[in-house]
Amino acid sequence: MSEAKVMHFDQIPEVDRGEGIFSKPLIVEGNGATSFSTGVTTFPAGASIAIHTHNADEQVTLLEGEGVAEIEGTQTEVNPYATTFIPAGVPHRFINRGEGHMRIMWIYGSVQVTRTYVETGQETSQLGSLPRG
Repeated sequence: MSEAKVMHFDQIPEVDRGEGIFSKPLIVEGNGATSFSTGVTTFPAGASIAIHTHNADEQVTLLEGEGVAEIEGTQTEVNPYATTFIPAGVPHRFINRGEGHMRIMWIYGSVQVTRTYVETGQETSQLGSLPRG
């Protein structure tokens, strides 16, 4: 059984995803989670990632900035607190269309999440390097 804990955002190490994109894994398998994973990813102005799918359901909430959620080829403008639900296997990506950084919070319905890039079929872990979209 895992212990309850409080995580302080400023004390969580960042994971460099490449090209100025950083993630902070909040609750993941390595710190006690057994059924879900959460984290925050920050994108610099103009950044996006390649269209991909996951092996688990995903919920994303835009915390800061402005951007686009592209889900199954449909682009929808998003602003703070816009929230998406993306079922496992559905192609998607997020694009920072603002002049400042964009920050999203993600929640996966699993602790062992994979990311598969649609164009190449390459599979990585959820916190692997991100090809640009």
